[in-house]
Amino acid sequence: MPSAGDTRTPERISEAGAPRGNPFGARFVAPLYLGASLNPVNSSIIATALVAIAAALHIPVGDTAILISSLYLTSALAQPAAGRLAEEFGPRRIFVAGITLVLAAGFVGSLAHSLTALIVARVLIGAGTSAGYPAAMLLIRRRAEQAGHAAPPREVLGGLSITGAATVAVGPAIGGLLIGWAGWRAAFWINIPVAAVALVLALAGIARDPDPVRFGSPRALASRIDLLGMLGFGGSLTALMVFLDALPRLEWPALAAALVLAAALVGWELRAAQPFLDVRLLVANGALTRTYLRNGLTLMGTYVILYGLTQWLEVARGLSAYQAGLMLMPMGVLTALAARVVSRRAAVRWPLIACAVLLLVGAVATLFVGSGTPMAAVICVTAVFGLTSGAGTVANQTVLYQEAPAAALGTASGLLRTFGYIGSIASAAITGTAFHRGVSDSGLHSIAWVLVAISALVLVMTVLDRQLARADRHHTNQSPAGARNPGPAPGTEPTHTEPPRTESRSADMTTGTHTAPALDPARTALLLMDFQPVVLGAVPDPQGVLARAGEALAWARAHGAHVVFVRVALAEKDAAAVPAHNKTFSQAVAAGYLTDGTAATAVHESLKAGEDDLTVRKTRISAFASDTDLRAELRARGVDTLVLAGLSTSGVVLTTLRQAADEDYRLFLLADATADPDPEVHRVLMEKVFPHQAEIISTADLAALSTAAA
Repeated sequence: MPSAGDTRTPERISEAGAPRGNPFGARFVAPLYLGASLNPVNSSIIATALVAIAAALHIPVGDTAILISSLYLTSALAQPAAGRLAEEFGPRRIFVAGITLVLAAGFVGSLAHSLTALIVARVLIGAGTSAGYPAAMLLIRRRAEQAGHAAPPREVLGGLSITGAATVAVGPAIGGLLIGWAGWRAAFWINIPVAAVALVLALAGIARDPDPVRFGSPRALASRIDLLGMLGFGGSLTALMVFLDALPRLEWPALAAALVLAAALVGWELRAAQPFLDVRLLVANGALTRTYLRNGLTLMGTYVILYGLTQWLEVARGLSAYQAGLMLMPMGVLTALAARVVSRRAAVRWPLIACAVLLLVGAVATLFVGSGTPMAAVICVTAVFGLTSGAGTVANQTVLYQEAPAAALGTASGLLRTFGYIGSIASAAITGTAFHRGVSDSGLHSIAWVLVAISALVLVMTVLDRQLARADRHHTNQSPAGARNPGPAPGTEPTHTEPPRTESRSADMTTGTHTAPALDPARTALLLMDFQPVVLGAVPDPQGVLARAGEALAWARAHGAHVVFVRVALAEKDAAAVPAHNKTFSQAVAAGYLTDGTAATAVHESLKAGEDDLTVRKTRISAFASDTDLRAELRARGVDTLVLAGLSTSGVVLTTLRQAADEDYRLFLLADATADPDPEVHRVLMEKVFPHQAEIISTADLAALSTAAA
């Protein structure tokens, strides 16, 4: 994501540079698919090498679980971090850097002679492969906007999802073949040729990032990427991994450290203007948070079987790594097929319910698997988990696209992967605990009982999640043409180069059609409201909405519109005048976070005020409740039209818009430069309330509307 202090939008490229023909041809998507598959391949291919590694290094098989958890711990941190860095420095640069790191890790692992060296290689692999998915998402978005699409086409997104889902399960078969032929080191050196091919394809097929690298001072850079947040997140997860890895022995100091660091992280992220982990988004958007939990639990169950059953086949059933991999081949095939089928469906509730039921069925079936079970029955059990993996991965990604704020899709995607990795770390701990004294039928059955509990929880969460049903009904009831469409739903191909918000939200209630009136910049004031660090930290994707505000400011400068900066801050006398029954401001006074004169209450540094701009300080929610007579200032400048943008939708935007409407201003509201801590509240206001008082437009509409008035 672009930094909060940077109003450039690296994803937006001029139409002159738009790709001709098919913007998502093989030359462009091939390196993305290959790069994005490196992480799931390395996640799964190691499963068939654990027994051989333990034998070669003369250590218990259970000790090799660290090779699984170390990659997932690294990936859990590095996925969202790579997304942040890709926004800051360019997705192609981060994509190429990640592949280069994987290439180096392949050499480190191939030459390793100790468990420590292998752990280092896995950490490097985790860090490098984590760049693939978030950077690919940003590259796809940039290419889609170049081509005039409102969102990436479903084939590309489906391809990314299917590639990841299939390679997770096919990995053991590939790994078994390689390890049976060339030994356990093949699990590491295979990265060398694959990464080399991906690097060549990326350099040849992906255009260079258009913006130069902007580092700034070390302190500013650390703030932009929230380095302290990253370190706190990594420290908390590391302590948790130490606790899980020690099971069944209880390492209470590690658990205590994990909880303390997690609490400190939450406190820090609530104050950070550009949080690495958006805690407020997780709290405000329950549907999105449930998706993260459901995805993490589903992957935990899938990986428990993937790792546990693979080890059991090799030790308890005496299969070679190659044979164990072949036994899991149907799982991989069905993963790809299920992913393909679900990716073509608009509805998500029933696929997710089916996924949870299959997970439970597979868990119960595993209870009856033993050393005497026919191999055909074992293959059938793995096939059930293949269906679960494919359906769950794609359906949860679809829900993510439906529930996440459109501008925060990159961050949301990274967090989806992070929750999946946390689930995978837990699966490694479960497997290591069950097989701590040796791989046996009883250990496999212990894993199955844990899986029964996990699958039952997933099933209950899914059945009781009413938002899934509402989302399906909403999508089904949408008209295919001319209907409200604030962003392409998952599984739909965008065919419109303009955001289709204005035509529907500003539609005449009688005829159903409406043309937004033109803007006269000389009589128009742009109100940028509450773009302050203290408020930015409360909304999803603060960097995205801040970038759109910057675009609106650039439009006002270029066309001669008036600019008004509105900020909320309380001087000492203002705080003293707040009555206790004013819930909003009495709490702010008690917390002290709206104190005037602090960096938190200043207008964000990226939005620079000019000599002729007006800056007002308000002491209540409405922009008109300020220390400056805003009405008189607007009248003196001949302003009769207001363009509003601000944070939050249910706060300053709602209050100011209603008051301005009562005072007969012509009103335009920038939907993409407005946000709220609660995305559902934002949606309802934008769709149901505001169109009765204002024209709902985007920042991209401003230039056309002002040109029409000329």
